[in-house]
Amino acid sequence: MAEQRPGAEQFPLELGHTVALGVEDFLVAPCNRNAVEWIGRWPDWPFTALVFAGPPGCGKTHLAELWRARAKAHTVDLSASANMVEQGASIAEGARTAMLDDADTLLYDRRAEIALLQLYNMVRAANGQLLLTATKPPSQWTIGLADLASRLNSAMVVTIDPPDDALLAALAVKLFADRQIIVAEGVIPLMLARGERSFAGIGRAVDALDRAALSAKRSITVALARDVLAGPV
Repeated sequence: MAEQRPGAEQFPLELGHTVALGVEDFLVAPCNRNAVEWIGRWPDWPFTALVFAGPPGCGKTHLAELWRARAKAHTVDLSASANMVEQGASIAEGARTAMLDDADTLLYDRRAEIALLQLYNMVRAANGQLLLTATKPPSQWTIGLADLASRLNSAMVVTIDPPDDALLAALAVKLFADRQIIVAEGVIPLMLARGERSFAGIGRAVDALDRAALSAKRSITVALARDVLAGPV
């Protein structure tokens, strides 16, 4: 099997199941190291809320899911209920940990703001923790409720940058190794040049190449990769 590329190291998590993209050991790199360190410090957080902020595809949701599994946190979806306030209360009642993905996309709805404020207050009252993901830090969100804005602006914000080539290559190597696949030299650079430059994009490219190779009953070569990656993955 190919060796792990420089610039990334494994972060072992005893989760007992396979997490997003089939990766059981998260790859740590400079772009996400601070976020991983805060996951490792839980439950000794000196704050109620932690926000992972970064652009789409940077891996913030993946990291949040690692924390959710580790902390046995409730996943909150304030947009999934007709009565968001009641949903926020019912999820938070008796809970010490909760996770809300894409939080900044919900705050154009007054009901969602009220539900999030209620969720925050109940988690804090239980001496628990709340983890949110967003594209920007709370100071740049449009928040109508002053109390909610005050609480979120006091949250710990960790910025996650887009993955660099070394990390994307290391992830591709690991995903192929997980499937016990050896690819030809030049395949992974081609994936980086032609594919979506995100964790999810690399996962889809690996899956597409694996399916194409199985269908054609051939190994994954540069020629096959050119054909597969020429269209949508």
